Amino acid sequence: MRIAVFGCGAMGSVYAGLLASNGHSVICIDHNQAHVDAINANGLRVSGASGDRTVPVKAYREAPGAEVDLLIIALKAARVGATSDARSMVGSTGCVLTIQNGLGSADIVADIFGAEKLIVGVAQGFGASLREPGHSHHNDMKGIRMGRYAENSRAQLDNVVSAFSGAGFDAEAVSNIEVVQWEKLICNVAYSGPCALTGMTVGEVLDDPFIGPVSRAAAIEAWEIAKKRGIPIAVDDPVAYIREFANRMRAAKPSVLLDIEAGRRSEIDVINGAVEREAALVEAAAPVNATITALVRSLEERTIPGGN
Repeated sequence: MRIAVFGCGAMGSVYAGLLASNGHSVICIDHNQAHVDAINANGLRVSGASGDRTVPVKAYREAPGAEVDLLIIALKAARVGATSDARSMVGSTGCVLTIQNGLGSADIVADIFGAEKLIVGVAQGFGASLREPGHSHHNDMKGIRMGRYAENSRAQLDNVVSAFSGAGFDAEAVSNIEVVQWEKLICNVAYSGPCALTGMTVGEVLDDPFIGPVSRAAAIEAWEIAKKRGIPIAVDDPVAYIREFANRMRAAKPSVLLDIEAGRRSEIDVINGAVEREAALVEAAAPVNATITALVRSLEERTIPGGN
């Protein structure tokens, strides 16, 4: 399969590296010039829970003209609009797989490429980070769930799931991807904002006597809003659920913390911020997640050069 990964950062590099190592023709697209240069010079290295391999792939800063069978979008939610430059890469028989944290970005991708071409993926627990340009490391490899955004081809979905499964991912097609998005959101809200505000790892937040209760309150609040929204999540005990999640990757830093450390704007609006928006749809409030979101936004304004 001809595959392009748009947003070949920490997680995008994991997708690219494992798919390329299983024989697929993969190209990487990322704005990080040092990362692109390192990949082109030395290959893409992926280490961690999946093993350690270096694969030769081509990397670009801008979308090339090549047509692909599958375009994987692994950009942060705030940047998915940039994928409009890659529309020409997806031909009449190609499809798009978008994998972001939080809620809402898939709608933007559907507007760009067409709902009939879109598959939505949820990566449930990898703890990925860039160790250095050209080298991505991930602490875990729990699974990837995929579902159709609209009534697009089931055969396309099955082909993409098969490609990921063959590359070593625990990949599975699901009938209701919204359920999976909410189940991951419960874990994300517990650690994304709290880690960003404190500089702690996931395990440190879990154990901390002060921030730990805040983390649990954020998860419980998201769980309650999911129930009020009628989302049929299979989570009976949100505290036990987020504890099991954290214990699998105690040393991981969520992407929101990594963004704060790097002086970048984060995805907090589609993670903790999404709970407040979803609560409003059922005339409810989400004060814990709203407060965490406001605090992270304030931190960004003080740490991002130029406020961008």
